[in-house]
Amino acid sequence: MFLSGQAHSVFPGEGEVADLGIVRMRVLAAGEPTTNRSFSLLEFSGDRGPWTVPHIHQGMEESFYVLDGEFTFAVGEQRITTEPGSYVLVPRGTPHMMAAGAGGGRLLCFMVPGGLEEMFFELAQLPPDSITDSAARAAISSRYDSVPT
Repeated sequence: MFLSGQAHSVFPGEGEVADLGIVRMRVLAAGEPTTNRSFSLLEFSGDRGPWTVPHIHQGMEESFYVLDGEFTFAVGEQRITTEPGSYVLVPRGTPHMMAAGAGGGRLLCFMVPGGLEEMFFELAQLPPDSITDSAARAAISSRYDSVPT
């Protein structure tokens, strides 16, 4: 648990990692125990193509800050093409997905409240690229407020 007055730091090459096939997640600040589930901060990096299936969160917001590469986000009816330095907020209750352009990319994901990283660790135990398999996602993700649409 995060203790008042104590810094939490993660340096290059550190942080818990989940290999999801097309994408890799590195935890910078986990919902448990670091932030007491108030938020999670994750770094995702990976190859070209869809990094997820269309899905919805009823109880959390997700924000994305693009570090490297080009991404296309589908947020509700919007299609948003981004480049490094771009920021996208997905309001709770809004269907969304993302895909990396040529060369793949890297982005930060900020989730409020935290805890969704647990779903990614569970998905990492399944066959590679299960994150983009609607059936595999549905079996796990509904327990984490991340329901495929």
